[in-house]
Amino acid sequence: MYVKELRKHLYVCQSCGYHYPLGARDRAEMLFDEGSYKEFDQELISLNPLHFPNYMNKLENDRKKTNLNEAVLTAMGEIEGQKAAVAIMDKGFRMGSMGSVVGEKLTRLVEYAGAHQLPVIIFSASGGARMQEGMLSLMQMAKTSAALKAFSENGGLFISVMTHPTTGGVSASFASLGDYNLAEPGALIGFAGRRIIEQTIGEKLPDDFQTAEFLLKHGQLDRVVPRNDMRQVLGNLLALHVEGGMPDGIGTRV
Repeated sequence: MYVKELRKHLYVCQSCGYHYPLGARDRAEMLFDEGSYKEFDQELISLNPLHFPNYMNKLENDRKKTNLNEAVLTAMGEIEGQKAAVAIMDKGFRMGSMGSVVGEKLTRLVEYAGAHQLPVIIFSASGGARMQEGMLSLMQMAKTSAALKAFSENGGLFISVMTHPTTGGVSASFASLGDYNLAEPGALIGFAGRRIIEQTIGEKLPDDFQTAEFLLKHGQLDRVVPRNDMRQVLGNLLALHVEGGMPDGIGTRV
């Protein structure tokens, strides 16, 4: 496939439907209405509190590779004319792992959304908590979950979109807390690895175990949404939750 053709189809194979990995900036350009989004907290960068060998060099290499300062892009913009606060994780930056800065950026975004009465959408793509930051990384699970709990108690709308892969501490915290939990086709979603689970329970797991389709079948997702339909689906969900509802008057405020 020519790259130009692949990009035109949002990096989805037109023969088999395979969804290629998407960087945070590419997804933002495809998701938001043209020229409508503004990034937050771009200046935040990770430190090395545990003095982990070569950690800072690896972070610098990932910054150059992804054109991001951390593994998540946070922004406010419009999707199909509806305003939203959006976070997009990028697995190209330390496998989308959640360290202190990722947790801080997500928490600030949720708090901003609560203060300005905006819905929150988070696109997850992560290998889990970042081992180079130890317990400080694991703390972000509680921090982001607590921020979303307060946001929800004040009537905020949170839409979680799980992309490939959404695993470890991210899947066990904010990624699973959506009012709507969506996923892209074929996404790997789970906490522990397949081999660990099989060795623990002493059983062979189904071939499609931990895929988006498996989770949908077992009630852990609300819908599997192809990337080509994502903008429209999110726009419709956002419209349902604003006064006046859908443009055609079908929806109502929830």
